[in-house]
Amino acid sequence: MTPAARRDALRALLRTAELDALLVTDLVNVRYLSGFTGSNAALLVPADGERGTRLATDGRYTTQAAAEVPDVPVLIERACARALVTDAGAAGIRRLGFESGHLTVDAHAALLEVVSADNGEVELRRAPGLVQQLRAVKDEAEIDALRTACAAADAALADLIAAGGLRPGRTEREVAADLEQRMRQHGADAPAFDTIIAAGANSAIPHHRPTDAVLASGDFVKMDFGALRAGYHSDMTRTVVLGRPADWQRELYALVAEAQAAGRAALGVGVEVASVDAAAREVITEAGRGAEFSHGLGHGVGLEIHEAPALSATGAGTLASGMAVTVEPGVYLAGRGGVRIEDTLVVRPDGAELLTLTGKELLAL
Repeated sequence: MTPAARRDALRALLRTAELDALLVTDLVNVRYLSGFTGSNAALLVPADGERGTRLATDGRYTTQAAAEVPDVPVLIERACARALVTDAGAAGIRRLGFESGHLTVDAHAALLEVVSADNGEVELRRAPGLVQQLRAVKDEAEIDALRTACAAADAALADLIAAGGLRPGRTEREVAADLEQRMRQHGADAPAFDTIIAAGANSAIPHHRPTDAVLASGDFVKMDFGALRAGYHSDMTRTVVLGRPADWQRELYALVAEAQAAGRAALGVGVEVASVDAAAREVITEAGRGAEFSHGLGHGVGLEIHEAPALSATGAGTLASGMAVTVEPGVYLAGRGGVRIEDTLVVRPDGAELLTLTGKELLAL
């Protein structure tokens, strides 16, 4: 879907919300709706058609904006949002939605000053989550980008293992840097997020940050990582054992693998997101480990590493075809070690499409 088609889809939401236009200030949403990738921008999207659509950015991006957004007039102005509110008033827009989930209190106050200067003819209305609602369902071009990002992460992990990069004596930081470099070698623009390498007792910390802790024989090593490609993020977690697994490690891994399979199997068009979480969580709870699964089952992934929908016990809504989500149950035994297994998948009418293809059997390295 082109940016212009996405703006058309947004207009239907604006009309339902009784808004004359939306002021888009979240740079991820600006990129989604226009293609612009600079670090300072805002976009005005009227509800009644393309006429009046404006991108604002500053002089650093004059050439870039012309190349990336050839179908939208560009206003060169450092104070992007303020300039577009002024334009909106001049164009007769009265009910102007703004991204209240993104705009700071101070930025909102600055926009109110513009409205007051224009004798209050423009009414600023809160309009959170409208673009995110569209972004939750990916088109095939977006899914291709996600697939490419996932492939880079898969290949990097395979290389790391083949090269003996997961071995006693290395530090968590060394393994993280090695894995990130291998993702770049396989086409990633950058890591999708700060890579998690957690060894031994650290693997029981869900979002442990790599340290100089040394990998040792008998450790669980939990690796949560992803590749960024063309703006799209992959996300995968695999847990391995260095040396021969102990019985408790085999049992814990088998439990998480069973829960992860149940979560993947529960994905489907029209399924409540909370019920997907429940399908995986029930497996862990029945094994007496419910208190040690301390986070939601998964999340949407795309232009951001965490986006709608949320697969959690408190999540709202249903899954739709084209949604890209993670399924990542974990069980964490404080002071001993933990296991998480995570995949990125796309919801399809005939079942979920798996994008992260690295095997999920317990590897003893």
